[in-house]
Amino acid sequence: MNLMSKTAAPRLRLAAIPAAVLLFTLAQTANAQALQSQSVEDRLTTLMRVVDEQQRQIQSLERQVTNLEMAQRGRGMPGAGAPDAAAGTSVAEQPGADGLPVPLPPLAQALPGATAPGSLTGTATGVPVNPPSPDAGPTAGATGSSAASGPQQGAPVGVNAGANAGASPTVGETQKNAAPTRTEAEQAVVQREHAPLFDHKLTLDWGISDTYYDRRQLQLSGFLALDAIFLGNINLGETKSHQIMADLDTRYGITDRMSIDVDVPYIYRHSSFIVGGAGGAANTLSDASVNSNAIGDVNFGIYYQFLKETNNLPDVVGSLRVKTPTGTSPFGIKVQQLTPDNTNLVAPNKLPTGTGFWNVTAGVSVLKTYDPVVLFGSLSYTYNIARSFADISSVIGQTQPAQVKLGDIIQFGGGVALAFSDKDSASISYTMAIEPQSKTKAPGGSWTGVPGSETTASVLNFGLNHVVNKHLTINGAVSVGLTPDAPNFVVGVRFPYTF
Repeated sequence: MNLMSKTAAPRLRLAAIPAAVLLFTLAQTANAQALQSQSVEDRLTTLMRVVDEQQRQIQSLERQVTNLEMAQRGRGMPGAGAPDAAAGTSVAEQPGADGLPVPLPPLAQALPGATAPGSLTGTATGVPVNPPSPDAGPTAGATGSSAASGPQQGAPVGVNAGANAGASPTVGETQKNAAPTRTEAEQAVVQREHAPLFDHKLTLDWGISDTYYDRRQLQLSGFLALDAIFLGNINLGETKSHQIMADLDTRYGITDRMSIDVDVPYIYRHSSFIVGGAGGAANTLSDASVNSNAIGDVNFGIYYQFLKETNNLPDVVGSLRVKTPTGTSPFGIKVQQLTPDNTNLVAPNKLPTGTGFWNVTAGVSVLKTYDPVVLFGSLSYTYNIARSFADISSVIGQTQPAQVKLGDIIQFGGGVALAFSDKDSASISYTMAIEPQSKTKAPGGSWTGVPGSETTASVLNFGLNHVVNKHLTINGAVSVGLTPDAPNFVVGVRFPYTF
């Protein structure tokens, strides 16, 4: 009995082949006769209708491909932006239950006497009746069978996050499901130019940098005769300074939108002072060097992500930072004569490693990704808190108590980064900081401005980022000063390590 059933099945299949061929021939003949029975104008109208339907279907497929690519990169949800029926679009362009546009009806329906949808025949023009939709499986007629096999191909990571509904999200869980799926190189740009990576619990960011200053100053020692002739010595003084700073910035995620950090710097300073007039000769140079090293100003802050990046909106992060006066203050450092035979050569006995003030900085940064380009910008305001010092004089044997208020700083900047591979990116940006005049006030007196204390520092920054692995990134940077108040250049490298 089993043998008969096994041999009967192939025979039935072989017998069905001529029947299928006969049905296909009859359908093609019916379609051809339907076109032949029409006039030339009717045929042209029918063919134009077919072309219009093809164009609509091509446009629908292009939208589906675009939405799938955007979904894979985290730029919006699949099907977002598809027009609805109320806007006057065809029903075929409406999003389906899976969020993708519903495929257009078969083109064969545009012809009179066409076969029903789902058949395997084609139109009289040779156009396939049922072109597969982008979300269809590899075999025709298998629609619906893949629903139980898992999420469809191309769906963004995190579409099944609803399975964990009811559980409290851990740090970074929501970010991984909702934030844009950036490449590793783009993530490095975000961490360096914009804000901490909120989808990481802990990050240790160690860096080292060298800041170089070169200042020249004309020194006059004498007096004017007849209000026109200078009698005395004219010397050109020069100061060269290197400031090497190594710091460790520890960032910790409190929630998926909030992060805190603490930055502890250690600073080594080396300055060379070069002046003329050694031994009373104006053409003879003399120099001296001073070195200092100590902890710098420890600072800490909090970051909050107000807006997550979407297809149309940028990523917006606000920050609030506080800097403490843990470094060596510049006030009260005495200037002394370094050599007995040259009264022109004077220098401080030590160098400061901090500003000596508390300050609070509030800022906001904006970032938008247009793969492979990343645009970013920032704006901040620093409020320097006035502080009283027991001595601000630089003269040996003189004490001058006073209250000092540094000018509040406004800083802004922006730039662009290009990810030229999955692990490498380069960036260029511009930053300007404007600080108004500082003021001092003697005990019982009023505030007076400090001449020459108003500054404008403008810097052009170049960066290069390389992702070593999923934990370690190397960020190199070179900054070039564009104004006299800015450093000549800054060269640095950082090694953020994420856990």
